Amino acid sequence: MASLARITEIVEPEVKALGFDLVRVLVFGKTEVGDEDHTLQIMAENPATGQLLLGECAALSRRISDRIDEAEDAGEVLIEEAYRLEVSSPGIDRPLTRLKDFTNWAGHEARVMLVNPVEGNRKSLHGELVGLEGETVLFDDKKSGRVTFTLADIQSAKLVLTDRLIAASRPLDISDADEFEDEDDADDVDALQQQED
Repeated sequence: MASLARITEIVEPEVKALGFDLVRVLVFGKTEVGDEDHTLQIMAENPATGQLLLGECAALSRRISDRIDEAEDAGEVLIEEAYRLEVSSPGIDRPLTRLKDFTNWAGHEARVMLVNPVEGNRKSLHGELVGLEGETVLFDDKKSGRVTFTLADIQSAKLVLTDRLIAASRPLDISDADEFEDEDDADDVDALQQQED
């Protein structure tokens, strides 16, 4: 079992060294016996643009890979299963993982899964982000009305792709995509662009 806290300790300084903000660290994949289809996903953004260019993803991926290799060479087992490293920008319908996300995206539609139920015994919420009151998230659920919860109460949260969200988002910048010329890099570009969709 991977320790997300330890992986974050290793990854976050590499993200910050390039001037980016860490959005999410996630390990996911199949858990069937003998299956090695696991992914270590590192999601980061340039605070000025809310995204990463493809070249920035590649540079960050190399830094993280080197740092993880160093830790593993020193005898640390970060992820027991075989895995692939995926570094990406959060995209338009981004996950909401930090308190500031709930302020920055107030007024937009989101889906939230909670660890424990709130009003009316509901764990699954769909509605509009209102913002924060201290460290409490204010959320107008379509079925329950105004509900509140903390970041620790959230299992997952994500913006819903709407015309309003698209209008409020900066256009996706793929200006450095032409730098990826060989076949392997072209595959990486395709994979990164699919993650943005």
